[in-house]
This record gives sequence, C-alpha cells and structure tokens, in this order.
Amino acid sequence: MLEHTNSSSKPTSRTVILGAKGFVGTALTRRLENSDLRVLPLGRQEIDLLSTTAADQLEALLDPTDSLVIISAKAPVKDHTMLSDNINMISPICNVLQKVTPAQVIYISSDAVYSDSMEPLKETSPAEPGALHGVMHLMRELMLKSVCQSPLAILRPSLLYGLDDPHNGYGPNQFRRRVAEGKAIKLFGQGEEQRDHVFIDDVGELIYRILMHRSRGVLNIATGDVASFKDVANLVRSQFDESLEIEFSPRIGPMPHNGYRPFAIDACKQIFPDFSYTSLADGIAITHRNMMETL
Repeated sequence: MLEHTNSSSKPTSRTVILGAKGFVGTALTRRLENSDLRVLPLGRQEIDLLSTTAADQLEALLDPTDSLVIISAKAPVKDHTMLSDNINMISPICNVLQKVTPAQVIYISSDAVYSDSMEPLKETSPAEPGALHGVMHLMRELMLKSVCQSPLAILRPSLLYGLDDPHNGYGPNQFRRRVAEGKAIKLFGQGEEQRDHVFIDDVGELIYRILMHRSRGVLNIATGDVASFKDVANLVRSQFDESLEIEFSPRIGPMPHNGYRPFAIDACKQIFPDFSYTSLADGIAITHRNMMETL
C-alpha cells in the first residue's frame, strides 16, 4: 500500500524521467509541464541504458534533490532475449542509486506481476507472474528495492489506452485505429474477456500526485471496473458509425487470465480520496476528440 512522506503537496526541485518519449512518459511530462514544474525528459537518444556509458551518464545528470521516474523498458517481453535486455537496462540505474540518493524514485511496473485470480487483485495479492513480461517487471522491482535508499513507489498499471499509444494492443487503441481506417473491428471469440482499461491521462495524474506527496509503497493503477472487449468495441464504434461491422474469429487456445482480470481499488481511494478515474465511455470519447483534432 502507498503512503505519503509529505503531508502537504510539495514538488521536488526537478523530475527526471527515464523513458520520457514513451506512452506513459509523454503523458507524465505533459502533466508536469502543465503545472510549470521542472522536468528532465530522457529518452534513448539521451541515454541508451544498454550502453556501457549509461551509468556514468545518468550519475552525471541526477541530483539528490531530484525525483527519478523509471519507465524505460522493451515491452511487451516476448522471449528470453527481451527479458535479458530489460534486466540489463535496469542494472546501470541500480548502480547509480548506490551512489546517488534522489529525493524519490518511482518505478512503473505492470499488473502482469500478479498471478491469475478470479478475485479482485489488491496490492497485497501474490506476485507470481505466469509470463515473461511479468517476470521482468518483478525482477526489476526486486532489484530496485535491494539498492534504493530513497522513498520508492512501485506502480502497477492495468491495460492503458489513449491517443498516443505506440503498441496498438488489442483493445481501445487497436479498435479505434481500425475503424478510422475503415476496417472492421476483429474480436477473439465473442469478445467476452473482461478487463480493466485505464485512460492514460489518469496515469499521468496519479504519478503527479505521488510526486507531490513523495509517496512510497505499491499502488495498482486500475479503475475497479471491468468491461468486455465486445463492450469496448461497441463504445469505439459509437464514436464513428455504428453500422460498421464487428468481426468474430475463432479463439485459439485459452483466454488470457481466464477471461477475467478485476481489481480492488480501496488503496487508491484511501490515499487519494478526491481522485476519480475517467470512465471508459468518457475516455474513449476524449481519445476520439483528440484524434479528430489531429486530422
């Protein structure tokens, strides 16, 4: 569970973001800059975490008065090579944290660290990943815990969606792009899997709040509501033309997570009682408006 080390909302002098050019990094950078806070956004062009000079570069940039947000990853992890690369990417960061103690460290992990459960997942649920992607994040969490002397916050988001998603994963992002291209939405089986979908701006807002309070501990980023992929497809389609087709394809193999991945969000409500997640319908509508503004 997350706890605040700052009772009042007070930023550190600067936030250093590793992985600032990605989906979450872009949302966080935007949120911080909108509040006129100092940000040092670092992408691969600035520091390649697989290079032999990564630790020296980061150490030269990181001050004890900074907050450090770690998002950089090769994801999703599909094989042992990607797993190895991701562990090698976190190693120079761990080396630096043994020399420099920033004001706070935040690691963006994943709900993939949890084992499957038909009961709502909590921050205290068993972290027993069944796939390499979850193994990678859990290993990184443990590595950071072993060296970090700063307040360490570990955030485990569920499925994310929004305009700038680079992965085009099955769900709101892929469905919206297919419809925008005049293509039918394709669902596995009957689209009956139920998952928790989080609007990307909510992720930026929560990280911002955690930075302000210099919070530490573990927090799931999930809305507490699940929707089937068929429901998601219909919400996306309603933003365009509801006559557009949805195609169903035979499912090969079992449904991921047994077709059901719920979360309990009591911890989030307790620590941020004035925060409310964007509903799936509203988030999809906002993403559609944002997309139309770019055309």
